[in-house]
Amino acid sequence: MTRGGPCFDADMPIRTLFPTYFHESVIADAGLLDDLARSAQALATDDRAGRAWSKAHGYRGYTSYASLDDLPVRDPAFADLKRHLDREVATFAREAGMDLGGRRLKLDSLWVNVMKPGGTHSGHIHPHSVVSGTFYVAVPPGSGALKLEDPRLPMLMAAPPRDDTFVYVEPAPGTLFLWESWLRHEVMPHAGKGDRVSVSFNYRW
Repeated sequence: MTRGGPCFDADMPIRTLFPTYFHESVIADAGLLDDLARSAQALATDDRAGRAWSKAHGYRGYTSYASLDDLPVRDPAFADLKRHLDREVATFAREAGMDLGGRRLKLDSLWVNVMKPGGTHSGHIHPHSVVSGTFYVAVPPGSGALKLEDPRLPMLMAAPPRDDTFVYVEPAPGTLFLWESWLRHEVMPHAGKGDRVSVSFNYRW
């Protein structure tokens, strides 16, 4: 891959065009995971507005999505996580060939998810953002994969079925997933035991 686009071999009759980029890495910091787990449970107990929003919108568990917008300022654990995310997102943007005009993508929003068994999150995208992602803090066995949808799906029309229309990626504690915000995705049902704890976020240009 060159910066200007894919380099083609004239002897190859089929080319791969317009790839969809997906980043998976591990932040191997046990102390950070412990700190985030404690902070997430404390928020799930103390954030009344977040609990009320979760109940009103049928979220099985707790999310700070609509209640708190200053977690990296409020809590050193989230500030530490943000430093990791800034580096990983910068690398992802570079590998995806984004021309940022000498600027960096900036964290726009970051929120906690504490999902109870039976919880799920239907298919969606993240409008007004460039890169989105999730960092996984606690992932009980069977607590649900991330399902990614082929972005060409609405335009395939009369095409026959493909075996890669959906891709399922299984996280573990410490896993970081990044993708471009237009990529439709969903969280599969939590069929395990115990809380599934994650931190989701958006970066803008």
